Amino acid sequence: MTSTIRTRTALASLAAAALLALSACGGGSGSDGSDAGDDASSSASPSADASGGPSLDGIPDVVAEVNGEEVTRDEFVPIYQAGFKAAESQAQMTGEEPDEDALRKQALDDLVDTELLSQEADSRGIEVSDEDVDAELTELAEQNGMKTSDELLEAVAAQGLDEEQARDQVETQVMVEQLVADENGPIEPTDKELRAIYDQAKAQQAQSGQEGQDFPPFAEVRDQIVDQAVAEETGKVAQAMLEKLKADADITLNL
Repeated sequence: MTSTIRTRTALASLAAAALLALSACGGGSGSDGSDAGDDASSSASPSADASGGPSLDGIPDVVAEVNGEEVTRDEFVPIYQAGFKAAESQAQMTGEEPDEDALRKQALDDLVDTELLSQEADSRGIEVSDEDVDAELTELAEQNGMKTSDELLEAVAAQGLDEEQARDQVETQVMVEQLVADENGPIEPTDKELRAIYDQAKAQQAQSGQEGQDFPPFAEVRDQIVDQAVAEETGKVAQAMLEKLKADADITLNL
């Protein structure tokens, strides 16, 4: 079983654009929205700007309003650029150019979802401390075979998000976890559930024609499977909360 940079937040769209896979290709990008990286791949899409990143034309100062709260261009651009960079890396393997319209929509949807959950957390008195963020960064580093959180932040920076932006994203995922725990209680998968996930992964490997390859024993990957199970259930609860929140929300999209 393999893993890239993993986040426990199972509302994957919130974190996917922020904590990019270490396996992604290419260098860093700016965080001020003025460019998308000096080291971007030469295989950028035709609609990309001159620096090799996505086009930032037509992005307004306020990309959305959620219950009267503004979601700004400065919040949107780094997430959009990071998502584009990940898609660009994927394109090098698939040959499919990044779909900028789809990536813009995904980034905007992610930010609106984040704002809705953040407002709900505020209404419940949920606060994430710097210590919470530090602890999560350390755990994420360990999960991904790194010695320190600084090493993780350097890897993320190489993919286009500076330390402040990365910490903001980790704060979001901790907030989502705490909000889900407040809504649903602690998530504790059973051994039966973990075994089912393990058996499914093993069967998928066999079906993909890799049956002869070594598959790690259950005990060796149990902790990783727990993370996956908790993430999946967290995502289900968070998505259900979002559906309820959106039904009552006043949302204006400007992009």
